[in-house]
Amino acid sequence: MIELVTPGFNIVLYQPEIPANTGNIGRLCVGTDSRLHLVKPFRFLLDDKSLKRAGLDYWPELDFCIHDDLSAILSSVDREKLFFCTTKTGISYLDRHYQAGDYFIFGPESRGLPEELLSEYSDRCISIPMTGKIRSLNLSNSVAITLYEAIRQISI
Repeated sequence: MIELVTPGFNIVLYQPEIPANTGNIGRLCVGTDSRLHLVKPFRFLLDDKSLKRAGLDYWPELDFCIHDDLSAILSSVDREKLFFCTTKTGISYLDRHYQAGDYFIFGPESRGLPEELLSEYSDRCISIPMTGKIRSLNLSNSVAITLYEAIRQISI
């Protein structure tokens, strides 16, 4: 196994809906020393079986926090550290430069981040390129793709 040394990133799930995705992302965060931020409301309970199954026995190792709303994060973090992950921008995640401690904010599976938020932070939005045959990628896949690009940039 290759030992990964990361500077610690932050994954923010705004109103997550599918427990298995959140469980997979939690496991990914444990494996990359990233912190998971969950923004209420959720469409599941934190003791949901599919959440635990996807996160396996790693859930107790997860560094995570729960927020009542997104404003606490947005008001306490430098704008330059924020990246809003969406299908509604032409800016590729590959065209940005990431630094230790950056925040990657993802919206709920069924609707993505609110339009008002994307408008306010349009200069901080990123997207994963894909064909026009689909609307979006699976949330946990999107988090993995984005997070590992940020890790790759820091590691080289």
